[in-house]
Amino acid sequence: MLEILSHTGFRKLFAAQVIALLGTGLATVALALLAFDLAGAQAGQVLGLALTIKMIVYVLLSPVSGAIVPAHRRKIVLVGLDVIRALVVLVLPFVTEIWQIYVLIAVLQSASACFTPLFQALIPQILPDEARYTRALSLSRLAYDLESLLSPALAAALLTVVAFQGLFVGTSVGFLLSAMLILSTTFPAGMRSAASGRPYDRAIRGMKIYLRTPRLRGLLLLNLCAAAGGAMVFVNTVVVARTVLQGGEREVAWLLAAFGVGSMLVALSLPPLLERITDRRIMLSAATTMTLVLIMATVYWFGVGGTPAWGAVVAIWLLLGMCYAGLVTPGGRLIRRSGAEEDLPFLFAAQFSLSHACWLLAYPIAGFLGAEFGLAAALGILSIVALLSAVLARAAWSSNDPEQIAHTHEDLPADHPHLGQGGKQHVHRYVIDDLHSRWPP
Repeated sequence: MLEILSHTGFRKLFAAQVIALLGTGLATVALALLAFDLAGAQAGQVLGLALTIKMIVYVLLSPVSGAIVPAHRRKIVLVGLDVIRALVVLVLPFVTEIWQIYVLIAVLQSASACFTPLFQALIPQILPDEARYTRALSLSRLAYDLESLLSPALAAALLTVVAFQGLFVGTSVGFLLSAMLILSTTFPAGMRSAASGRPYDRAIRGMKIYLRTPRLRGLLLLNLCAAAGGAMVFVNTVVVARTVLQGGEREVAWLLAAFGVGSMLVALSLPPLLERITDRRIMLSAATTMTLVLIMATVYWFGVGGTPAWGAVVAIWLLLGMCYAGLVTPGGRLIRRSGAEEDLPFLFAAQFSLSHACWLLAYPIAGFLGAEFGLAAALGILSIVALLSAVLARAAWSSNDPEQIAHTHEDLPADHPHLGQGGKQHVHRYVIDDLHSRWPP
């Protein structure tokens, strides 16, 4: 897997991603502790609302980010967004009211909502070979796991010498280093500009392609399953560690790290598995396991009367991390094979927006239900969400999912880029069933 780092452009971008995510992980721990400092046992509700605001911003802004930024401007835009994030994070240590958290989170995540789809769409253009791109996806997944593994561990170490407000400084430094690495990266000279049309129309086209592609409809439902398990971890870890288990600040960090360990173990094993087993089988198996883990956790939580053991919680968080990685890591492969190069920024933006709409549902369940009715009740509802999404994903994403299919483009305009590849009827590597294609009988 690591041989992919021999590619200079990807190596720099991967380093930028790792550094930025390490900083983001520090901010995740610091924000949880800040919420607990201001709201006490209601910290889960505060975090739930803050993360809900984050998801609203992502859903609204990310679809148009790829559409409004031309290819030749992506570098300067990515650098500028990193600088904005660095400056906003520096203000968080001075927050004294809960409403100030909500405002700053909205500004910070507006920048992230524009940054991430642009960054994700850049990788397949730098690495056009699918085998290399698959390895890059797994490394990228590992980078995200650093946010839930190494960052909490680093936060636990730093908290022995600094107050939690100092963790925000580390986040700001991470964003600035990320900006410097992106600035030094040579972007592909042949990168295509955004397709013709107004930005809104291009963004809507990405949504249409996504929602009318069977495998991507399945991916969306699997994103909801992943959100059901992930929301419990990201929203309620601080409540579980500090209130239920009577731990301290470092225990919050270590419990988050357990989730990251599970995710990293699966992400490391996926590249060879994906060479022998289909994406569909792996992702649906992860969804089934995620559902079972949530159901068993619900039964356990009710059975012990809301006072679980440390070992049991660590095991649950570890298993949720393993399932989460199995659900989300292969997603980029599905998007890449479902669209032409000129549509990839819009497809990645659609994935970013729609997947975060799933979190928009899961975060309030984990936060508000957990605060009002207890963590066992939140686990129960999240189990139902995971079960329904896993069942519907299996139905939406047929096992007969050929990578190539012949179809026609009778209804497309003459200047559409697809028509330059062989006329009205030809074979694509992707499948769009009722946008502009016809399934064979």
